[in-house]
Amino acid sequence: MKKNRPVNLDITTIRLPVPAIASIIHRITGVGLFVALAFLMWALNLSLSSQQGFDTVSQVMLHPFAKFICWAVLSLIAYHLIAGIKHLLMDMGFFETKETGPIASIVVLVVSVICILLLGVWVW
Repeated sequence: MKKNRPVNLDITTIRLPVPAIASIIHRITGVGLFVALAFLMWALNLSLSSQQGFDTVSQVMLHPFAKFICWAVLSLIAYHLIAGIKHLLMDMGFFETKETGPIASIVVLVVSVICILLLGVWVW
């Protein structure tokens, strides 16, 4: 094995391609959705337990922080869904070349930002 090969330890100089960034964000949103399940299951359990529980969840959801959490969860869902559709299309053989992969990733990012902004308007 060659021992004098170049080693780049400065991670700030590494430039990832757009498909890699889109894929990493897709994984991060998946983890975020897993974590958000705790909040969502708590709210569902409490709202279905009784009328008082439903009223409690309704009151909690009026708070700006709860609206932010709701918007964040919806944003995670939106990005994960859009990027997931791109991954399914890639599994079928589309957008796999060096030319079409970055274009598809940019489309995913742009459409996701538009959806996230629209969800923000809807929640707030």
